[in-house]
Amino acid sequence: MNSKDMNVTVSIVTHNSDKIFLSLDALINTLGDDQTIQIKIFDNASEPAYRKRLSKYLTYSFVTIDFYKENKGFGFGHNSNLLNTSGYGIIFNPDIILSENQLKEMVTHLASRPECALLAPKILNEDGTTQYLIRNHLNVFDYILRFVPFKFIKKMFANRLAKFECRGLPDDQDSYVRMISGSFMVVDLAKFNQIAGFDERYFMYFEDNDLCRKVEQAEYKVIYSPQFSVTHLYERGAVKNRKLFFIFLQSMGKYFHKWGWQFF
Repeated sequence: MNSKDMNVTVSIVTHNSDKIFLSLDALINTLGDDQTIQIKIFDNASEPAYRKRLSKYLTYSFVTIDFYKENKGFGFGHNSNLLNTSGYGIIFNPDIILSENQLKEMVTHLASRPECALLAPKILNEDGTTQYLIRNHLNVFDYILRFVPFKFIKKMFANRLAKFECRGLPDDQDSYVRMISGSFMVVDLAKFNQIAGFDERYFMYFEDNDLCRKVEQAEYKVIYSPQFSVTHLYERGAVKNRKLFFIFLQSMGKYFHKWGWQFF
């Protein structure tokens, strides 16, 4: 497939995210003269001053913004942007920094693998180290272990945590995996529409894991391609914020109730 003929949509969902302006500036600067990629922003009822500032990006012909009246969550916003559309979508967190325009290369790579519905690049911290966000299984114990503040306990279970975080994946070749992060994923929209996109019962957290399980249920694959990379300004909000941690626990309950409880 010729990359020039591809319909590619970057989907961004935001609610008062202070990093989106840095993210959008980097994205637009990186795209440069290539205005064939559309940027769709779904604003989940942000503050008026924030919306006014965001509106300035409408001066770009390839940017559209849906200012929604209430905050319906991550999955709802991306479904609004991408369902009933064709081509390829890129789920793009408002805290992703793109330093190199590899978007169409990622899309071409996914398009060359018709058995795959989703692709994840390597996701990096600001210092260039890897964020280990790939999962091949989920259980309650490993999630609790990641929140434990005591280093000696994490050291006791270091091998288990490394396996949970898929740290052994090769850096020089593709790997089929079960679950990738919703912070950045490339999506075959025909398959995304086939499985009705994200389950909107998740306000935030676990909707990416759920989407990957739906992809697997439909007998498609998920691919991790570390030759591509993006930077994620990751803050682990659920660790620092009680409200977000409560939402995290609610979503975890919904996930395991839907797909079966695994405690260990």
